[in-house]
Amino acid sequence: MSNVNITKEEIDAILPKVAEIIADALGCDLEEVQPTASLITDLGGESIDFLDIVFRLEREFKVKIPRGKIVEDARGPLAEAEFEKGGVVTPEGETRLREFLSEVPADRLKSPIKSAEIPKLFTVETFAKMIIREQRAASGA
Repeated sequence: MSNVNITKEEIDAILPKVAEIIADALGCDLEEVQPTASLITDLGGESIDFLDIVFRLEREFKVKIPRGKIVEDARGPLAEAEFEKGGVVTPEGETRLREFLSEVPADRLKSPIKSAEIPKLFTVETFAKMIIREQRAASGA
């Protein structure tokens, strides 16, 4: 499913609650939790925090988010071998990431992108979009 259909209004509708949950989980000030803030780079989160955040978001928004879902969605239709080679995202993979993570400031999507670094790209808005996609999937939209 493409991000193209996710509207700013949909994101704005849930962003305050998503930001509140992330601030609470990471123990940071709500003012710091801006839509483009990277959970790892800007807010000091670690990948282990993602599990806690996802759990809290699932509970709050009544959705189920499988582990690895964002990375899997980011890869989209590309096979793993097309998306990354030797731990580095391929040019096709980078194009796909830029589309999928359109909320990530472009200067953070510099080549080469290591696959292990992809979670560092995730922003507060990335999580909001994930919830919207899961809500749509659950409702069959």
